[in-house]
Amino acid sequence: MAKAKKAEDEKEAPEAEGDGEAAPKKGFLSKKLIIMAAAGLLTLGGAGGGTWFFFFKSKPHDEKPAPVAVKPPAFVDMPEVLVNLSGTANGRSQYLKAKIVLEVADQKTAEEIKPVLPRVLDSFQTYLREMRSTDLEGSAGLYRVRDELTRRVNLAVAPSKINAVLFKEIVVQ
Repeated sequence: MAKAKKAEDEKEAPEAEGDGEAAPKKGFLSKKLIIMAAAGLLTLGGAGGGTWFFFFKSKPHDEKPAPVAVKPPAFVDMPEVLVNLSGTANGRSQYLKAKIVLEVADQKTAEEIKPVLPRVLDSFQTYLREMRSTDLEGSAGLYRVRDELTRRVNLAVAPSKINAVLFKEIVVQ
């Protein structure tokens, strides 16, 4: 009888082990199946969204923006400037002759600047008289002069503002 009980226990033990192993495999397979299904749905959703975005969505360049009226700038001619330059090496006087134009945003600003042109001309004279001919060499020298003159004009005509100082003609003799 003892042998019969052992045989029955051995028969039940493999079944119990088999049930125990089958349950985790079954649960593991179901989790894996759910993850694979979710990944598949996510992939299909991404592909569908990408297709809609690239092929069916209206393109922003299809809509033409309304044209904006651009106001042309106004220009204010300055009187010709003739100054002697300081610091000549050989003792000869050198002169700078310049025809300058001020660029402003609109005609209204140009009319505001015209009454203060003597003040602007004075700031040009005082700055340019301190220049040396070596300060005006090359394009870099002219850009520095242009930037400094623009700054000085904006100080003289404040609260109005100019956009740029333009050289029509510049001669160093």
